[in-house]
Amino acid sequence: MRKKIDFLCSRAFQNPWNKVSLLRMRILVVEDNAALADGISSALTRMEMAVDVVGDGIEADNILRTQEFNLVVMDLNLPGYDGLEILKRYRQNGGKAQVLILTARDTLNDRVKGLDLGADDYLTKPFDLVELEARVRALLRRQSGLKSPEITIGELVFDSVARRVSLMDEPLDLPRREFCLLELLISRAGHVVSKEQIADSLANFDQDISPNAVELYISRLRKRLAAANINIKTVRGLGYLLEK
Repeated sequence: MRKKIDFLCSRAFQNPWNKVSLLRMRILVVEDNAALADGISSALTRMEMAVDVVGDGIEADNILRTQEFNLVVMDLNLPGYDGLEILKRYRQNGGKAQVLILTARDTLNDRVKGLDLGADDYLTKPFDLVELEARVRALLRRQSGLKSPEITIGELVFDSVARRVSLMDEPLDLPRREFCLLELLISRAGHVVSKEQIADSLANFDQDISPNAVELYISRLRKRLAAANINIKTVRGLGYLLEK
């Protein structure tokens, strides 16, 4: 195994609007790009999950035959076995974990084939970390048998799975990064989120977000949510706090 991060959390991920317990959730990340794999594993570890990382298809196939996971995040272009071959073998052997394909292959044929072979979700590169985290939460909710909750805050209704936001019963069309920013603040409501955390979450792996850009996104989001009775409070020197 190229790398293993074993993070056994001491408590569940707690949030008044997100009732999914991520206590001891195990995730296998199958990705041969070391920098990308490290970024994904760091993001998932921050969500208080146990993360294993492998970069070889044959090794991933062997591990999935002998160990149990709640979720597998899998690239397709791998040394050894291709990701679709691993997925096919895993489902044929009775593997029950949720599988999120994470790949640069973005054709309709690739998506259909992946889903037909048993993938539960399909996300193409490049991607935002916040979106990856949201999809992971949605898949773990599904595995736990929980319905996807609509989060209602004041006049705002937020659905992270359907990727919809409405304000005063009217659809609110948010640009992608503002949507991801809102999702990040909601998922950590009641806790201060630093500029660095926001920048890391909103950036693609090959593109940085500056502190000034974070301030700009916060300002734009505040204006869009002015009628929702939601306060995005600036905590001087620390970051931002979502208050109802």
